[in-house]
Amino acid sequence: MASPVLTVVTGRPGTGKTTLAHSLARELGCPAIIHDEVTQGMALADSPTRTAGLGPAFERPALTTFFDIITVLAQAGVTAVAEAALPGELWHPRLEAIMEVAEVRVLRCTAPTSIIRERIKQRIETNPNRRARSDELLGSVDTDSTSEAVFDPAVGELPTLTVDTTHGYQPGLVAITRFATRPDPSEALET
Repeated sequence: MASPVLTVVTGRPGTGKTTLAHSLARELGCPAIIHDEVTQGMALADSPTRTAGLGPAFERPALTTFFDIITVLAQAGVTAVAEAALPGELWHPRLEAIMEVAEVRVLRCTAPTSIIRERIKQRIETNPNRRARSDELLGSVDTDSTSEAVFDPAVGELPTLTVDTTHGYQPGLVAITRFATRPDPSEALET
């Protein structure tokens, strides 16, 4: 049996990772595991009306649960998409373990800081389920584009595709889907 593929969608907060992860999972017909959605689900179990104030009490259990879910899926032979704005040092050891049972590919989302700030502001105003950490994220967005490197899983030579999400996806969803499904992901942009 062929190995499942775990496509990791990463990047700074506000770069469109969640939207891309859900779109890609729909294209592939596989699960999308979203770190913020795991966290929100845990918060709802704690208090069904909670839309703000998620703090350290949820961070570690949500992180553990997120990685447990994607590990169990990979071990069961399930191709999946996993999305999170996590620093590379949190991805690294867990992805190394997953690489023993699955192929791992990385989609690195990027967008200009001005676009990111607007997306986070809109999230605060319109989506109470994602509001919980958005206000603190807005304060953390700066103009230092090198901060994108913080979110690089940095595990050997993982196949990585940078996706500019400024206006849609560049490269487009067809190329991204090929990257996630081709036996040789480097061929994704050739055809």
